[in-house]
Amino acid sequence: MAHAAGRLCKILEQALGAPPPLRIRAWDGSTAGPPDGPAVVLRDRRALRRLMWRPDRLGLARAWVAGEIDVEGDLYEALGRLTGLVLHTGKEPPRSPVARVLRALEAPARLRDPAARRALAEAVLLAGPGLPPRPPREEARARRGPLHATHRDRAAVSHHYDVGNDFYELVLGPSMVYSCAYWEGPGASLEDAQRAKLDLVCRKLGLRPGQRLLDVGCGWGSLVLHAAEHHGAEAVGITLSAEQASYARERVAAAGLADRVEIRLQDYRETADGPYDAISSIGMAEHVGSARYREYADRLYALLRPGGRLLNHQIARRPWKDESAYRTDEFIDAYVFPDGELAPLGTTVTLLEEAGFEVRDVESLREHYGLTLRRWVENLETGWLRALELVPPGRARV
Repeated sequence: MAHAAGRLCKILEQALGAPPPLRIRAWDGSTAGPPDGPAVVLRDRRALRRLMWRPDRLGLARAWVAGEIDVEGDLYEALGRLTGLVLHTGKEPPRSPVARVLRALEAPARLRDPAARRALAEAVLLAGPGLPPRPPREEARARRGPLHATHRDRAAVSHHYDVGNDFYELVLGPSMVYSCAYWEGPGASLEDAQRAKLDLVCRKLGLRPGQRLLDVGCGWGSLVLHAAEHHGAEAVGITLSAEQASYARERVAAAGLADRVEIRLQDYRETADGPYDAISSIGMAEHVGSARYREYADRLYALLRPGGRLLNHQIARRPWKDESAYRTDEFIDAYVFPDGELAPLGTTVTLLEEAGFEVRDVESLREHYGLTLRRWVENLETGWLRALELVPPGRARV
């Protein structure tokens, strides 16, 4: 179909109330939109069928993971232009006419908007006949059992982490630390910054030789290894990922620290060999969930000796006016961290205090995380061809 890009631009301009901020390259080779900067590439018209049926982030994510939509040029600039579209008024962008029509189909009497009808008709012609394709296989399927039950948490963790240690080595680098690094200066490498982060955790915990450390959600073992080697701790790391546990045990053995570091395939609810002098939980509490968070806090408090220290590091979000309306981002829930939940900082502090903890130190690492994410993306882009040898293309795109 000729000139698909120009027709798409007209639909978007009608929906946004302004010309699209990005160039569009369509499956028929046509191009339209701003001549400078990055372009959104629609490799297959099936992407439109996905968006017709799910005109939201999940529909867009499915097309992206399937490789039907791509970005040509600098991804950060593309995201920046889209962010500016959302933020320049401080409001959400206008709802798509197609989305308005799809919702109106549930009550045909409300279908009164001629512009919406025209946009829908044009989009249907471009998308072609037929139902949307099946979701990519990388999408988490229907989950069984109560939210954050132990067996369901194991399945959610496995979905994200058990995709190949070689792939994570490529993305994370030799440190194998999967949380934000701590950047002490502009010239630091990712490895320098991750080493500084591990040491920051150990110093905040006040670790001394011979003390017992429990690392909840230990990942590939980087923190327990650092704590034992540089601070003389006796460390136990627990994880729900079989691949992480296997990898971490190999690292412990290779470092000659098997007498001081133990790696367990274990849930924090199953850990009962306290007291510990210190507990770290780095990037794990996002998996706990709001309904279970007080239980999590109570459990960690019970595992600590009197006067022991907990370092809890998790991603926070801004509070909602109506917290009951909060839902995890659909893309993240379906493809990245199934059942993951974020909480406002104040909520987390309150629950920790209710469990008995005295909060002595709070530090935000927001800017550090932005720098870390860019380095991970750089690693992935540099090693993209190798990544495609290690995991399916859809997983790499997630």
